[in-house]
Amino acid sequence: MAGVTDSAFRQMCKGYGADVVYTEMVSADGLYYDSKKTLELLRFSKNEKPVVVQLFGKHPEKFTKAAGVCEKAGFDGIDINFGCPAKKVAGHGGGVTLMRDLNKCREIVEAVLAGTKLPVSVKLRSSINKLDGKGKVTALNFIKKMKDLSITAIMIHGRTYEQPFAGEPDFKMIKKAKTLFGGVVLGNGGIDNPEKTKEMMDKAGCDGLGLARGLYGKPWLFRQCKDYLKNGKYNELEFEDVKKTMIDHAKLALKSKGDHGIVELRKHLCWYISGFSGAKELRSKLVRVENVKDIKDILK
Repeated sequence: MAGVTDSAFRQMCKGYGADVVYTEMVSADGLYYDSKKTLELLRFSKNEKPVVVQLFGKHPEKFTKAAGVCEKAGFDGIDINFGCPAKKVAGHGGGVTLMRDLNKCREIVEAVLAGTKLPVSVKLRSSINKLDGKGKVTALNFIKKMKDLSITAIMIHGRTYEQPFAGEPDFKMIKKAKTLFGGVVLGNGGIDNPEKTKEMMDKAGCDGLGLARGLYGKPWLFRQCKDYLKNGKYNELEFEDVKKTMIDHAKLALKSKGDHGIVELRKHLCWYISGFSGAKELRSKLVRVENVKDIKDILK
């Protein structure tokens, strides 16, 4: 979700019923070295709260200071990412590849706990193959290694590192995790419609859900999922409602990042119109917008 879940998008999700929102992944190394670019990722609006900062990295000694910086910035919690399969993270020994070294994972969690009084959570995947190809390390192995540490919540993406975004999530793995871990267990993976929300809750028996790529162009998915779980039905948005959402998102992007925010918004605008009549023609125009007026004129 890097480059997607900035402050403007998080505010849209919050407005559509998200209980908690997470930042884009923030480098612990960047915070340790006071990187201006990294520090900018810590900006958020009070409208987002409760908001959790998501840290990644592979050097335990950098996480204590990073955690302190995050607490001082006013976040409500710190999440450590042990689940990202992206090459620019996993390819450099971070994200999900850390699960292969549970001792280091533990050192990182301990370092964060030493640097903050905020609630600390972690994000995992169901498993990753060992480097020698003999066996695998699972989320259950991780939980057992950390059982005496004060981790508040665990979010498990129910797919393996080797099968990052395809196939059915491993509901049984998440359900087993719930029996081992005394805190909050959140299910994640492949939830792009309300029906899958109920499937995950029923089959995995988790306490809640984490939505991610299913939100592309659909921040209202939070509200639909809640409606479906409560009433067994939900409403689809008419195109007029989608247009209003696009304008609202654009205004937040402008307020948050200026004109550059509108440029970054282009991908969101294309996602919003996906599946609607005339989407191809609209898309060719939306990828060139430079201000809110451009968007309004195109949507007329």
